[in-house]
Amino acid sequence: MGKAKNAPKQAPNESRAVLRMYRSSPQKLNLLAQQIRGLPVQKAIDEMQFSRKRAASDVRKLLKSAVANAENNHDLDIDSLVVAEAHVGKNLVMKRIRARARGRAARIMKPFSQLTVVLRDTSQEAEAV
Repeated sequence: MGKAKNAPKQAPNESRAVLRMYRSSPQKLNLLAQQIRGLPVQKAIDEMQFSRKRAASDVRKLLKSAVANAENNHDLDIDSLVVAEAHVGKNLVMKRIRARARGRAARIMKPFSQLTVVLRDTSQEAEAV
């Protein structure tokens, strides 16, 4: 009498990975998400390898994790994977206080963000059509 199993969040030819609670603003992380959106996986990993942004190494690890998910969990061909979606969302914001002149205080916001990467196998799409 258990609860029914939830439907999968992605199609059978998709794989995803999520980077949660990443200590960077969504605006900065979105610049990297825009760079990889729509690219083949190997090209996207190379883009992050040679990017000068601080978050690029963590985005690269996330891409590799999504590739591993595709290979192990969904039996997809890793050579035909494309970054179908890469979107950034807001997460919590740590609020800190900094002392200022004349006994006043200024609020410092330290935002966290979340990056979701969805990879799609393009070879299966071609077979289905």
